Amino acid sequence: MSRGTLAKISQSALLHNFKRVQEYAPNSKIWAVVKANGYGHGASLVAQTLTQADGFAVSTIAEGIALREEGIKQPIILLEGVTDSAHIAAASAFDLICVIHCDEQLRQLISYQEIPPLTVWLKIDSGMHRLGFSAQEVDQARQLLSSIPVVNLAGMMTHLACADNPEQNVVTERQLELFHRHVTSNDCISIANSAAIVSNAHWHGDWVRPGIMLYGASPVMDKTANDLQLRAAMTFVSPVIALHNIKRGEGIGYGHRWHAQRDSIIATLAVGYGDGYPRHAPDGTPVWLNGEIVPLAGRVSMDMIMVDVTDLASVSVGDVAELWGQNLPVDLVAKYIGTIGYELVTRLSPRVDHEMVD
Repeated sequence: MSRGTLAKISQSALLHNFKRVQEYAPNSKIWAVVKANGYGHGASLVAQTLTQADGFAVSTIAEGIALREEGIKQPIILLEGVTDSAHIAAASAFDLICVIHCDEQLRQLISYQEIPPLTVWLKIDSGMHRLGFSAQEVDQARQLLSSIPVVNLAGMMTHLACADNPEQNVVTERQLELFHRHVTSNDCISIANSAAIVSNAHWHGDWVRPGIMLYGASPVMDKTANDLQLRAAMTFVSPVIALHNIKRGEGIGYGHRWHAQRDSIIATLAVGYGDGYPRHAPDGTPVWLNGEIVPLAGRVSMDMIMVDVTDLASVSVGDVAELWGQNLPVDLVAKYIGTIGYELVTRLSPRVDHEMVD
């Protein structure tokens, strides 16, 4: 039974944001990225909503198998490939596409050829230096893959390190130049994450890989979600469960971090770091309540936070506050906390119920 703290997932917002991807990249196929439980929104809920996606991208084989078991039929690509040779057969059995990004994965494939055909993409490290074959390694890796009878090399991909920052476009162009030296005009290619999708049509390739923009947050530094005409897919809410009158000078919460500068009214909400609300959120972090912004007051505890509602015209136990979402952009909340919206939406704990709306 829910205590009223839940993530409302907007189907119409997901569909709207997917349409924005199509508008930005009309000539590309779309891997809708649903890793990390659909960026905290529920991978199955998202995949079952975005039926127009050409495929879905996840990080791990467990995520891919879970989608198959939920009845998802579209192509599913494992962005990290597999890290255990025992998983190669499972990837083939569940018709999962593997990204190949290192020598160890190549050796696993070479020594494990009794599986049915396996589709793979080859990843080039063009400058991110996280995953992928270097410029010196990629041509040999490609030759080896082509020599394995059970492997179908479907395409070539890379990942851009600085597409979110227009001041670093020279880095992005350098990456693209290196990548294109190792692909041919006949290759199917995938380059663009959300930031690259909204930044430059020349960076798109045959397949784009939108992640955070599907969920309504901005992927770039110089534009807000509203600027990009994206809509919040998650609205994270929690009810007021108590109200207290606090005298000027009194402290509240653990360690009395916050002290009243005037006689104040403090509302307690049924949400805390046990639900995924960041413990390090500072005083003043915005919360939306009864049509107004109210500031966080005091240290976040496991199950509760407190907000200063002194200036609200009215507030009652049972009123529902928005931690981020339709009225309060997750990117704005993240800025106060010193993080990014990606982290906030992906860190909701399992005890937060998800409810699909509209």
